[in-house]
Amino acid sequence: MPVKIRLQRHGKKGKPYFWIIAADSRSKRDGKFLEKIGHYNPTTNPAQIELDVDSAVKWLQNGAQPTDTARAILSYKGALMKNHLAGGVRKGALTEEQAEAKFNEWLESKKGSIDHKKASLSEAKEKAKAEKLAAEKAVSEKRAADAAAAAAPAEEEATEEVEATAETATEEAPATEAQTEEAKEETPAAEEAKEDEKEA
Repeated sequence: MPVKIRLQRHGKKGKPYFWIIAADSRSKRDGKFLEKIGHYNPTTNPAQIELDVDSAVKWLQNGAQPTDTARAILSYKGALMKNHLAGGVRKGALTEEQAEAKFNEWLESKKGSIDHKKASLSEAKEKAKAEKLAAEKAVSEKRAADAAAAAAPAEEEATEEVEATAETATEEAPATEAQTEEAKEETPAAEEAKEDEKEA
């Protein structure tokens, strides 16, 4: 029975999540499988990969053929490296201890590169966040300056209107005073005219 190590899709639309499985090559993609050996989440950066390396090596030694994506994942997690070292042990080129030491050294270097990538990604994220905040502050300051500039002419117009109404009020006030004085002057003359009419 030809066995393949491949991915089986799970998750919802737009958010895929994969199981890494060993399955009969004739079975459907999401059908029956022989063993689940890990899972893979490509939606994060860096991608989350959990893999049972010993099970993967066992299937590789039994003749299972990985698909291209599965091969890349197995290489990334060190399953292919461990299988290669196990072949060297079988041939007598290496001892178990030497193979284990080489594999652990490879894992340490890989972990260092992954940590460096995570650090660089977090720095880039913080830098992008700071730039975005600075841009938002510049926009808000510009908006405030524009609002202040627009409010200044409106205030000037309002003060001009107040001054104009005050001037018209002062101009009208002497006119009314003159009218009242004229009325006072006319009142005694009107009284005299009324008295003359009564005598007549």
